[in-house]
Amino acid sequence: MAGRNDPYGTSRDLRGDFRAEIREFLGTRRARVTPEQAGLPMYGGDRRRVTGLRREEVALLAGISSEYYTRLERGNATGVSESVIDGIAQALQLDEAERIHLLDLLRGAGTTRPPRRRPAQQRVRPAVRRVLDSMTGTPAFVLSGRLDILAANHLGRALFSPVYTDPVRPPNNARFVFLDPHATEFFRDWDEVAGDTVAMLRAEAGRDPYDRRLTDLIGELSTRSEDFRRRWAAHNVRIHTTGLKRLHHPVIGDLDLPFETFPLGADPSQFLLAYTAEPVSRSQDALNLLASWAATNDGIDEYASANDSEPAESAETPD
Repeated sequence: MAGRNDPYGTSRDLRGDFRAEIREFLGTRRARVTPEQAGLPMYGGDRRRVTGLRREEVALLAGISSEYYTRLERGNATGVSESVIDGIAQALQLDEAERIHLLDLLRGAGTTRPPRRRPAQQRVRPAVRRVLDSMTGTPAFVLSGRLDILAANHLGRALFSPVYTDPVRPPNNARFVFLDPHATEFFRDWDEVAGDTVAMLRAEAGRDPYDRRLTDLIGELSTRSEDFRRRWAAHNVRIHTTGLKRLHHPVIGDLDLPFETFPLGADPSQFLLAYTAEPVSRSQDALNLLASWAATNDGIDEYASANDSEPAESAETPD
């Protein structure tokens, strides 16, 4: 959200940016809920100019005045109570990720100026690296909120070897998904993966709008990918903690791998991602083959050498 001439966002009041985000987010949420879905009569018939809810209908469902809701949607978010937020979330049928995102935006709209700080290098603690390396039969990674791969174990680097071919360090899943032509082959459900990727970046942008690296990444993807721009404009957010990835690895072929993510409590901007395979399955056989291939392929660790040698995280500087 920082301006081009002020990359750290230290000399401007960013409330206007948050107000625009609130307006666009609530507007897109209204548009997807019809009166019928909300249990309201359809007034206006064919003359109705909106497919979703009107502002006054959201206000009715939330138990607040239409004037108050209109001011809120325009970004006037000072002093919004928990009960009002709950009412709006229920009226717009927000899921937990969307409700958290709305809270982040409302909190940001009350901030006059971001903290003055330098972009920090992400550092994975040695204990976390040891945990990764101990997971010898499981591909595992540590990712940042902007989807940088900060660390990976040997099997993880082998599994995501196509991502590591990008010379930019640290490798970034979002950049791979939208800018690498091999991504549509690697992710067999590429369209779903692309939607999830944008939704996670949108949620992260609400949590930390002053992350310069995140802003730069979003700017790069918006400039270079029309698909990313279209998905970003939808304002979808998601908390993606578990699921199934259907991959096509260039060496071992197709894999269906359930995954789990685990937050790292001491490092709130990082999470651990681990893939497993169903026992006695074709995917488990493929992972075993991948482990054998990785053990005899010296190039796998070369892909990650620049990532693993990142400098330690720099300290924030006070104003």
